[in-house]
Amino acid sequence: MLYFTLASKAYARNLQYRGAHMVHNLASAMFGFMYACIWIGLGRDHPLGDYGTQGMVGYIAFTQAVLWVTSFISNGLGIPQSVRTGQISLDLMRPVHLFSHMMAREWGQIAYQFLYKSIPIYLLYFFLFSLRLPDHGITYLFTFLGLSGAAYLSICMNYLIGVSALWTTESSWLYWGNHAMINLLAGFFIPLEWLPRWLENLAWMSPYPYLLYVPTTVYLGHGSGRGLWGTLFWGVLMTVLCLLATRIVRRKVEVQGG
Repeated sequence: MLYFTLASKAYARNLQYRGAHMVHNLASAMFGFMYACIWIGLGRDHPLGDYGTQGMVGYIAFTQAVLWVTSFISNGLGIPQSVRTGQISLDLMRPVHLFSHMMAREWGQIAYQFLYKSIPIYLLYFFLFSLRLPDHGITYLFTFLGLSGAAYLSICMNYLIGVSALWTTESSWLYWGNHAMINLLAGFFIPLEWLPRWLENLAWMSPYPYLLYVPTTVYLGHGSGRGLWGTLFWGVLMTVLCLLATRIVRRKVEVQGG
């Protein structure tokens, strides 16, 4: 009940800014539209592999929409700001685990962004580009599991970025570096199989393909549910790392300026 309350509070807080978030939606939709137009232009002279022009448009539309679930979440789950203000000391004193506390709050924001950002953006692309929906119901289930796992991985990664603020005066470079890796290794703009072989192999050694590429290919019918085992593996590993990081944090807390 506590975690549900934390999530619902975060969801309700975002509802107060729906008007401002519409501007974000328009900007995000414009970027996705430009990316799709690039692939439409390339598709006139190139077959674009197994995807085809319409398949690549669907690929871009889906990845652009789900960025709000798998990538655009709170910087460090808000922990760097808590460190600067000293709030982190009170958070650690609460009778609730820091990781689960921050995670529950972030799930509320992710739920909001899925309903008010991802779905509207994808619906716009759906009608604008006449996109196809999956033919099989099981595809929706696997896509949901893939996106849920991707969101959880992103939460874990941002949590680790957040707790690093306890030992450095500036952790934003980790946040933006993480975004750069998402653009490069998660298959955001280019499917992973089109990357140089060495870079594709490097990508699959990281959790990044499970943030975007795996859910997208499952939704488009170019991948199977077997890829979700990788999501599960990285989810377990990231959970262990987050718990270990929290244990270290509880042993020694250094608040900036105090």
